[in-house]
Amino acid sequence: MEPIQTEIVVVGAGPGGYAAAFYAADLGKKVLLVERDERLGGVCLNRGCIPSKALLHATHVIDEAALSAERGVAFGKPKVKLDKLREWKDSIIGKLAQGLESLCAHRGVERLQGRGHFEDSRTLRVETAEGQQFINYDKAVIAVGSKPAMPAAFDLGNRRIMTSTEALELEDVPGRLLVVGGGYIGMELGMVYARLGSEIVMVEALDHLLSGVDPDLVRPVAKVAGSVFKEVRLKTKVLRMATSGRKIKVAMEINGNTREETYDRVLVSVGRTPSYEDLGLENTGVRIGANGFIECNDEQQTGDPAIYAIGDANGGALLAHRATKEARVAVEVITGESSTIADVVIPAVVFTEPEVAWCGLTEQEAKANDVPVEVVKFPWGASGRALTLDRPEGLTKLVLEPETERILGVGITGAVAGELIGEGVLAVELGATAKDLAESVHPHPTLSETLVECAEAFYGTATHTAPRKRPRNARTTAPRTASSAPRA
Repeated sequence: MEPIQTEIVVVGAGPGGYAAAFYAADLGKKVLLVERDERLGGVCLNRGCIPSKALLHATHVIDEAALSAERGVAFGKPKVKLDKLREWKDSIIGKLAQGLESLCAHRGVERLQGRGHFEDSRTLRVETAEGQQFINYDKAVIAVGSKPAMPAAFDLGNRRIMTSTEALELEDVPGRLLVVGGGYIGMELGMVYARLGSEIVMVEALDHLLSGVDPDLVRPVAKVAGSVFKEVRLKTKVLRMATSGRKIKVAMEINGNTREETYDRVLVSVGRTPSYEDLGLENTGVRIGANGFIECNDEQQTGDPAIYAIGDANGGALLAHRATKEARVAVEVITGESSTIADVVIPAVVFTEPEVAWCGLTEQEAKANDVPVEVVKFPWGASGRALTLDRPEGLTKLVLEPETERILGVGITGAVAGELIGEGVLAVELGATAKDLAESVHPHPTLSETLVECAEAFYGTATHTAPRKRPRNARTTAPRTASSAPRA
């Protein structure tokens, strides 16, 4: 085959890859999108964000039905049909994937299915079903994403030892499921299987769940996990696994003692690794950092002037929306614009029960970097809307700059926290102050009001809390949590 000539080749068609291809095409560039899977969308659409959120929603209804009996509306015991649940989940993926194919064609982005391999800094070889195809390009964008990490000690080749990929296929509902890792993936999928009826034991090597997340925001989630899971074991190390008939025998160390137990299935959720194996990076100027991810600067440029890297492949927060933003940065730099990912506010959401979301500077980051801040919290027990939803366990938190009262960070735990954090992103991105937020009228009764009342609490004037009495413009360096009365 004759080599294909293109201006930009994008390797990987996940949220970062297809966003880069579409944006570059919108700007008039000739673009070729290479993806080894049959469908576009990458891990996020096919084996991550979308299927997991579909299952979280479907199983959340089971919890709601059980809680509804306490409100005087009782339902019968739910009957779960796994085949139908899988079919519904897969239909969502199919619709979104078809939409991406249509957008690809509409924009004139050329699509090539196959595994890419860099021959040098300007040539990509793609192994397709029809044979090898060579691509000559001006610039390349690596957007190959990441995959679940599987420690060698656990990789027995046994289908009963799952990563998130297999867990999302819902082959069955195991009677006893061990979840190794108390991060966001383990917590989310653990809650899905617990709602479906599995007895969940979660083990975490550290002394807390959701490592890296503000402890104030984690506490309500940890409390729910303690009631939903049979057991949560912190400071517990899994030593080895072995096949034992139709079960998995697991040896773990707890408080210096070794214990062996058997489980029907094990979910290993101990992190993710970049998917650039066999990509031929050694034939280019791309460098791999000490953390195992591709090195690049704030303009997404790698050590090779012709190659850019975005999303999970370059490390950082492994978030689809970060990849999408980095895609735009890379394309803008390629097309001669000034653009950078530096100082861009990237929110994070954990879709547990309750949800956790945050953006900007956290209280822990401020302490670690000696940044003076003031912290104010508003408990959702004072929110009328939270109580009508039976979700009073939530919390809204602001991290403020003392001198200017500028909002540096926002944290939310509670129902639909992921939907609410967008307002926090806007506040931090635009440099809004606590006063700006406090004086912005929000509809009642809504959960969004908790942001306003949190800002008002900073001034000691929150209507539905009883804060410490102090002058309106007084300052304090200590975090304040107001005692509360539910909002009518």
